[in-house]
Amino acid sequence: MQVLARMRSDRVLRRAVPPRQPHTMGRPPRHGGEFVFGHPDTWGTPDTETVTDTRLYGTATARSWNRLLPKLTHRSSWAAADGTLPIVEGTVIRLDIDHLPSGATPKPVWLWWSGTDATPADADRLWQAYLRRFDIEHTFRLFKQTLGWTCPKIRTPEAADRWTWLILAAYTQLRLARPLAADRRRPWEKPSSPDRLTPARVRRDFRHIRPQAGCPARAPKSTRPGPGRPPGRKNTRPTPRHDVHTPHRTQPANRQTKKSTTPRPRRIG
Repeated sequence: MQVLARMRSDRVLRRAVPPRQPHTMGRPPRHGGEFVFGHPDTWGTPDTETVTDTRLYGTATARSWNRLLPKLTHRSSWAAADGTLPIVEGTVIRLDIDHLPSGATPKPVWLWWSGTDATPADADRLWQAYLRRFDIEHTFRLFKQTLGWTCPKIRTPEAADRWTWLILAAYTQLRLARPLAADRRRPWEKPSSPDRLTPARVRRDFRHIRPQAGCPARAPKSTRPGPGRPPGRKNTRPTPRHDVHTPHRTQPANRQTKKSTTPRPRRIG
């Protein structure tokens, strides 16, 4: 498993330790020079650089630097670690784009990959996979909020698997019905072409699509009752009858009350 995460633009990483010269005295260093995200003078020459033309963001420029590592200390997640902390090397990718679909000012995106020795193809695949995560998050939100993935209270893992496959089947139908659906957008939503409708918009018009779509199931059977037992034949399977059980209340034990020896006051008049 490999980790790809976004980093803040004010982080400071360290380079790998350069080869040590022979006959060098003193303790060998564990970290190299600093790589400051906010100071381009510390970046040096990138190991890879690619330029890609995108539909939403214009020209996307991706540069990567290999074998950069954070300087770990005995704080936060490493507060309880004993001994010497490990060296965690990775690849840093900086993504620059021309514009955003919303019209806001684009900011550079810094990504950290747990792998090393990234090629230009790896750098392009990584930043595209990171941008793809937004589509994945919206898909899971559609499963939960619209299709009801987490609504039923399922008790067994087998039932959860079957319900998940049903949700995936419903999602597949929404994707396949995109050319047949009309754009029934909200007043605040932007118009969309028929070939780019989202599954949520297709679902709004699905009630008009379902009567026109073919059904692979056979014709339903008649709902009339059956002929029943022929006349003159006895019932060989009588209805089982169970004894009626009436719970009885437990009678409290008879308690002997002790008579009081104090005489009652007499009523006068």
